[in-house]
Parts: sequence; C-alpha cells; structure tokens
Amino acid sequence: MASSLVSRPHLSARPVRAASLASPSRACVAAGVRCQAQAAGDLDRHYMRRCVELARKAAGHTSPNPMVGCVIVRDGRVVGEGFHPKAGQPHAEVFALRDAGDLAENATAYVSLEPCNHYGRTPPCTEALINAKVKEVVMGMTDPNPIVASKGIEKLQGAGIDVRVGVEEALCRKLNEAYIHRMLSGKAFATLRATLSMNGIVTNQLGKGADLSGGYYSQLMKEYDGVIISSDLAKMSTLPVSHEAGANQPQYIIIAQGESSRLHIPSLSEEHASKAIVLADSPITVEPAGVEVAVLRQIDLDSILQLLAQRGLCSVLVDFREAGESFASLLNDFQEEKLVQKVVVEVLPVWLASEGLNNLAFGGSQSFPLKNVEHREVNGSVLLEGYV
Repeated sequence: MASSLVSRPHLSARPVRAASLASPSRACVAAGVRCQAQAAGDLDRHYMRRCVELARKAAGHTSPNPMVGCVIVRDGRVVGEGFHPKAGQPHAEVFALRDAGDLAENATAYVSLEPCNHYGRTPPCTEALINAKVKEVVMGMTDPNPIVASKGIEKLQGAGIDVRVGVEEALCRKLNEAYIHRMLSGKAFATLRATLSMNGIVTNQLGKGADLSGGYYSQLMKEYDGVIISSDLAKMSTLPVSHEAGANQPQYIIIAQGESSRLHIPSLSEEHASKAIVLADSPITVEPAGVEVAVLRQIDLDSILQLLAQRGLCSVLVDFREAGESFASLLNDFQEEKLVQKVVVEVLPVWLASEGLNNLAFGGSQSFPLKNVEHREVNGSVLLEGYV
C-alpha cells in the first residue's frame, strides 16, 4: 500500500568508495554490533542523509517523540520511504514498509534512529521489520531512551537480520539533539536567542523578514516546542508566531516575576489560551480566561526546564528581548549549571542609542568559548549560532 505522506524517487545504484576513517561510536561498541562509522560507503551515507531529510518534514510536530526517517532499498533502488509525522501516529519504519510493500523482502532498511522494541501508542517497529523480512537494517544512531537503548538491535539480530550502526551519526544526533538532551538530563533543551545592534545593545527589533515565512525567527517558532518570554513582551500587541506552512505554534511560557495582580495578554484569544502558561511568584489573574497560572516559590531556569520536560516538551527557546532584571536573573549561571545548550544571536546593521546598561552580562562567573559556531548573512543582518 503506498503511503500518501511521502513521495518516492527511485535512485540508481552507483559505485561505493571507501569513506574516510572516523572514531567508532561508543554506542556501537556498547551494543556489540558491526559499526559502520569507520567505513560507511557513499551509498550508505546518501540514504541516511535522505532519512534525515524525510525526518525533518515533521519538525515541530513529533514531541515528545524524536524525528525519524526511513528508506527501504532493494537491488540498488529506493522502494519505500516514510517518516514519523506526529506523536501517536505510526513510526517511520511502518510508513516506509507500507510504501515498499512486498519489495521490502530481502531489502536493506535505513533508519536514522534505532527502531523501537516496545509497545507504546504503536506496536514495536522491530516486529514490523522482521515480519517484512528485510535482510539488513542500517541505523544512524542508537536510541538514548532507556526503554529502547540497544534492545531494538538485539531483537533484530536475534531474528537473523544484519545490523549496522553509526552511519552519518553526527547528522542524526544533531537532528534530535533536543530529544537526546531530554532523555539524558531530564530537562528540555534550551536555546538562548537575542538581537543586538552593532554597538552591542539588546533590542526588541528583529531583522528584516526574520519573522516572515522562511525567516530564521519564523522557523525557530516552528521548530521549538516552547518559547520563554517575559511578561513585558506578552503585554505587547502580538506574541511571536511561526508563519511557516503547517506550523504547530509553540507553547508560550510567560515569566511574571514582580508583576502586579493582573496580567492582560492582548494578542491571545480565549480559543488559544491553552497555548500559554504563566509562571508567577505571587497569585495573579490573567486575561484572557483559560490561561494556566503556576505560582512558584522560586522561579529559576532549572526548575522551568524540568517542568517543561515533564510536560513532554523537548526544546524551548529563551527569547531575550530588552527584558528586565528579573528575566535576566533566570540566565545568571546558565553555563555553570549547564542549563542553556545553544545560543542564537542576530546582529542588526544599526547603531542604537541607550539610556543605560542593556547587555547580555549573565551566564556565569567565568568566560567560556562557544563550540561549532556558524554564521550567515540574512537580509543585511548577521546570524550567529553556537553551542555552549
């Protein structure tokens, strides 16, 4: 049965060249399987990159599940493709096997994440692969979820299926960096975002086109499960939204420290009130009705990230915009406490006047380098991204 979710371009086989050597994945060694991070062929990497491309089609829709893509290859051509579209729906392997039909027998299944071997809202993907009689499964990485970790590999091997792990592992790990972080730490993956002028002033402005369809900010709103904003920003005329096609708007986590007894959020309708939660340090009435309010004895980023993870959020964007001292205090020791994993800074081609100190003077008591820093120009602004 053909899947309506994906198209299936058929790819002709091409010669395989030896790949450059790389360190084998610890997960591969621990699982006791033949790890291909050292010598994955061109075709293996090609099909795994296609798995990741398919998986990204569901960005912003799978939490608390990971994004996963699957490609079925037989006799040098693609016979099935699929991806996990949404939590609660079938996994990538199921859609790909449906797409392949009888052609899955004796085929190789490429999947960006280790197939599950437990019953949840859907049956185990290992059983689907075994029943389809695939001869080989190539995985990008093992699943850090303790319910899954290596059990899927063992099940497939026990059924006589050849298993290889570690093809394009770095790419597959980056795809699900938020899911991995939540599984290992119990906290949501946090990214700090800010916009600066050329003279280092934090500004509420966004660069040209940033919040429009295709803009980096609109894409962030689609990709992140939640966005942490100050009550000052919430009281503005509009809340941040994604304008990407089919975007699932993020959960709004509104910090109301030192706020008066009433908070009005003008751009939030009662119909969408469930998309927001206000975290306050004292009882507060929020308009419109229906917005959840949680009064916390102490509002700190560590507690917030644990709370969000418990609610199924894997990723959250901390949107820092001319925030007051109370909002900045959330971020005082984020590096030392390993609370923020990524930083996105937009630098505008403007020089702003400022009446007082307005900068990013927080993060910890020691200076530290950012890793894997990338930069690109976007409509005259410069976008910087790096990992803490």
